[in-house]
Amino acid sequence: MELGLTLAILGGAFAVILGGIGSAIGVGLAGQASSGVMSEDPEKFGSLLLLVALPGTQGIYGFLSAFLVILKLGLTGGSLASPTIFQGWQILIACLPVAFTGLVSGIHQGKVCASGVYMVAKQPKDLMKPVIMAALVETYAVLGLLITILLLNGIALKT
Repeated sequence: MELGLTLAILGGAFAVILGGIGSAIGVGLAGQASSGVMSEDPEKFGSLLLLVALPGTQGIYGFLSAFLVILKLGLTGGSLASPTIFQGWQILIACLPVAFTGLVSGIHQGKVCASGVYMVAKQPKDLMKPVIMAALVETYAVLGLLITILLLNGIALKT
């Protein structure tokens, strides 16, 4: 019983950790590019903020997934679930889609956003073009989140 709970919590932790790493790297890449551009033109802060913030969503998806695990396990109060080892593995595996898509897409979205920053530096009116390109990368993080939610909802636990 305890091992099942530990495995389930580990799944939620993976979602947060890997999604957070992807977001941190992605935001860092876009932030570095933006800082360079703003050192020459501080007025572009508002335009560049969106491109810097976009890669941060993967960490939010990981956090949301972990929160769903916490609710499923009853860790916020009430009756604590006692998942079997098999159910613990199911929850851990259900968290992997959002964890890995968050890690990889966060980094690559940061690269796309950094390139977009350089584009906006030269062509400020074209801000939405790099935002759309970055949103295409975001699609895969959203799909990872969706699959994780569907998989978690399919696991029945007894409390």
